[in-house]
Amino acid sequence: MKLYESGVYLVDGTQLVEENGAAFPVSKAEAAANTIAYNILKEHNTSGNMEKLQIKFDKLTSHDITFVGIIQTARASGLEKFPVPYVLTNCHNSLCAVGGTINEDDHMFGLTCAKKYGGIYVPPHQAVIHQFAREMLAGGGKMILGSDSHTRYGALGTMAMGEGGPELVKQLLSQTYDINMPGVVAIYLTGAPRPGVGPQDVALAIIGKVFANGYVKNKVMEFVGPGVANLSADFRIGVDVMTTETTCLSSIWQTDDKIEEFYAIHGRVDEYKELKPGNIAYYDGCVEIDLSEIKPMIAMPFHPSNTYTIDEVKANLDDILDDVEKRAQVSLDGKIPYSLRSKVIDGKLYVDQGIIAGCAGGGFENICAAADILRGSSIGADAFTLSVYPASTPIYMELAKNGVLADLIGTGAIVKTAFCGPCFGAGDTPANNAFSIRHSTRNFPNREGSKIQNGQISSVALMDARSIAATAANKGFLTSAEEFTGDFRNQKYYFDKTIYENRVFDSKGVADPSVEIQFGPNIKDWPKMSALPENMILKVVSEIHDPVTTTDELIPSGETSSYRSNPLGLAEFTLSRKDPAYVGRAKEIQAAQKAIEAGECPTEAVAELKQVLDVIHQTYPGVNKTNLGIGSTIFAVKPGDGSAREQAASCQKVLGGWANIANEYATKRYRSNLINWGMLPFLIEQGELPFANGDYLFFPEIRKAMEEKADEIKGFVVGEDTMKEITLTVGELTEDEREIILKGCLINYNRK
Repeated sequence: MKLYESGVYLVDGTQLVEENGAAFPVSKAEAAANTIAYNILKEHNTSGNMEKLQIKFDKLTSHDITFVGIIQTARASGLEKFPVPYVLTNCHNSLCAVGGTINEDDHMFGLTCAKKYGGIYVPPHQAVIHQFAREMLAGGGKMILGSDSHTRYGALGTMAMGEGGPELVKQLLSQTYDINMPGVVAIYLTGAPRPGVGPQDVALAIIGKVFANGYVKNKVMEFVGPGVANLSADFRIGVDVMTTETTCLSSIWQTDDKIEEFYAIHGRVDEYKELKPGNIAYYDGCVEIDLSEIKPMIAMPFHPSNTYTIDEVKANLDDILDDVEKRAQVSLDGKIPYSLRSKVIDGKLYVDQGIIAGCAGGGFENICAAADILRGSSIGADAFTLSVYPASTPIYMELAKNGVLADLIGTGAIVKTAFCGPCFGAGDTPANNAFSIRHSTRNFPNREGSKIQNGQISSVALMDARSIAATAANKGFLTSAEEFTGDFRNQKYYFDKTIYENRVFDSKGVADPSVEIQFGPNIKDWPKMSALPENMILKVVSEIHDPVTTTDELIPSGETSSYRSNPLGLAEFTLSRKDPAYVGRAKEIQAAQKAIEAGECPTEAVAELKQVLDVIHQTYPGVNKTNLGIGSTIFAVKPGDGSAREQAASCQKVLGGWANIANEYATKRYRSNLINWGMLPFLIEQGELPFANGDYLFFPEIRKAMEEKADEIKGFVVGEDTMKEITLTVGELTEDEREIILKGCLINYNRK
């Protein structure tokens, strides 16, 4: 695999020419306009300026831990009907025994909103969000926005993006998705995968190469080259969905007869569109991959980029496990003992659990290939377990018809319904100290459901379904699928559309205002949020120095998902895995802001503020409760990797958070979530921090600085007797983003 250090030209879809010294009859700008990505963005841009995009999407999609908050926000902002097709799937909070009635209450909320506002409702267990989108929503040249980070349908010719809920709210209110024109990086494929290598292997190889260096961060990955034709539609989909883990903005692939066949199988051949770059296309970078060189891969805990070939792990087992254990102590802050070397038996790595699931692993071809490898063997009667989750009921039905379901069950595997739980910790949580291998999307710390705050730890490695099956056939000892010497049957897929016709509610875009929304006791409105004050005091209430902080650490997944319809209830879990003292500290300082809003003196609510204000008054005597806001902030080196969930920001906001301070933000998604909840996305240069956890920061005339678009924000660290000046920045903001921050949040911005 090769990463080019400069831009490249792609000629006739087959020849790469490095930018340096290249001479063509078209300019670089004209060639850049010949990428697939550029042309799709151009067709959806409403600004008339291809440098400053204002995008309107063709369709929207959400699942049941995001759509309640999105619709509640849109309702508070004047929503009357869904202006574009909006699909509400139910694949996350599907276990309705968790928290009493609250999960099913969310589902009924979704169904009644689909009726009232003119949407589509997919009941629990019918399909995971992204498989339904592939089967029923994707279209050549279209754009889809989803409130899940793995919203990726590029293999089908659809440019899709995963964002926090407020960005979907904007689309529901007929507003736009505003970004600068992103860079486009060619993913140039040659060759064909060797037997036993699956899409997860290719994806992990790419992630391992580009994540740490940010090569594709916030860019569009465009898959081109002769190797694309050697991949089936399912294989391409499996690679594509994992592009999220590179921190790219989106993805798109050249399309061909195999993608046309995919649409035909699903009864939607009219949605196919041939996509390919122009004769001379310019890319801002290139990842060149010979597919025949990819071997079965494994991403060791605790990140999808921590990649090795399975052969490497087996050959260097002790050294690699030692490295994982050392990394774990950074991720886990040394709070809990963690050992993988205890899993070594007679020089071989023993695995406790295998899972093939969700939008990445639950595809038809993955499951059929796993069954081929397992056929005639068993997973054994020891600790090892294997669970398989087909990504949709139509896939499940075809597995039943062609005998694969019986083959799997006969080996001791358990085949379950479409559900995203294993991906985010709401199902199949391993035993304490257990080790799980999964064809799913992420393996962050505790994402599999263990609770570090309760002294629990288990861990996940990511692998392809084929090598998981080979490991299962070997009774749980780590095994590469390349060791399988049998044949793959390559069964043909038949899609049964009546399954959805019988169960999915589709309003056909017709709203019925007479429908009453069905609420449950856990579904709460967003609390009132104040506008940005003239002056601001922030208390630092958490300080995180990990190289990257994931959204799972900012607001845990798993059982907390049941409370995402309850902003204050969910906020109690904020940073609970990373900094359990955060919530208490944030609430203590929030009491001062509540006092101000009630017309009372903030020092009576928080006594230590008296000394802080005394120091401030030495230089700024006019600061008082009429022109002051008081809240909290956190510092993290690089926060926001992972999920699109807006609650990573909104939970801080409802606890009185008014800013984050970071050296950089891991994703555009997280920074956008901060802005949409009225929080300042402060940046500070790398180096020794001028403040510490528990310190107070003062920002005089912060509102004026935002109104006047100041490049730098002056602030002070308030000491016992003096103030030390500091300088922060907020990065580029659109006019709308600046106004959202000034008004306090997107709801305030849109409220009539």
